[in-house]
Amino acid sequence: MQNNENLFEVKDLVVEYHTRSGVVNAVDQVSFDLKKGEILGLVGESGCGKSTLGKAMMRMIAKPGKISSGELWINDVDLLKLSENEMRKRRGSEISMIFQDPMTSLNPVQRISDHLLETIHTHEPKEKKASALERTQALIERLGIQRQRIDEYPHQLSGGMRQRVMISLGLVLNANLIVADEATTSLDVIVEAKLVDQLKEIRDEFGISIILITHNIALVAQIADRVAVMYAGHIVEISPVMDLFDDAKHPYTRGLLQSVPTTILDEREELYKMPGEPPNLSNPPTGCRFHPRCPDVMPICSQEIPVLQETTEGRFVQCWLYQDHPNKEMSLDGKVS
Repeated sequence: MQNNENLFEVKDLVVEYHTRSGVVNAVDQVSFDLKKGEILGLVGESGCGKSTLGKAMMRMIAKPGKISSGELWINDVDLLKLSENEMRKRRGSEISMIFQDPMTSLNPVQRISDHLLETIHTHEPKEKKASALERTQALIERLGIQRQRIDEYPHQLSGGMRQRVMISLGLVLNANLIVADEATTSLDVIVEAKLVDQLKEIRDEFGISIILITHNIALVAQIADRVAVMYAGHIVEISPVMDLFDDAKHPYTRGLLQSVPTTILDEREELYKMPGEPPNLSNPPTGCRFHPRCPDVMPICSQEIPVLQETTEGRFVQCWLYQDHPNKEMSLDGKVS
């Protein structure tokens, strides 16, 4: 289903939060594209900016945060140039979001039908109730929920069913792009596997694009076409999924992959732990933000930020290991080797 035509482009996006300790750039000069019919996995540790990036794509950054610069292009329109009223019309109809906790995202005193009908009537006020109801019933049935359960309340459904309701809210207006923010976090492994299969089927059937935001890099291997790895507000690597798992380029990506168990661990073995911890973004390290934790650190790494650069076709890395610089070979004592 994937083709080479871009559906969505993020260009030099910056999202900042004004805090007591200073300005925090939670997303800092991020750029990437998303193809039509593509599933892109967005991975990284907690606090790296993944969810902020997803909300920024929806223009849903609340105060004290704001999108301070950048561009968000979908269907040749820069979303950041639209008024709030124009943007509201595009949420749901062009780009939708599945939030990570359906129990808090769904209104507990509204029936499932109320959620879906309200979404339709907000964007399509001329749609008759009978046809809108038939549309919602057909959709949730397609997602594996019996039609009659549309009149139940969220607490009457299982976690997996509630998550499928959230997916139906994203699909009911025929959006071109769904941003799924930790959509499988609260699910057990069996329900998670079913949901992953359903997301693939939805992509194939409706031709939509999906951004799957997750800390679970193993999950990405099952579903994504490409992977974008995020660290401390930066995208540090973008790669086709199999290429990334076969030969990760960025030292941070390699650390993430080493942290995932691939076999049953002996009780005496310890799972790999990446040294250090993510930086405080109100006072980030100079140069590459990963350099205090990096096993391949060079002097240039603490001095200048590398750019996200294409190293081979379709593979982008933000790392001095793959870029030239006149001071790259400088030794720790300041002499050029």
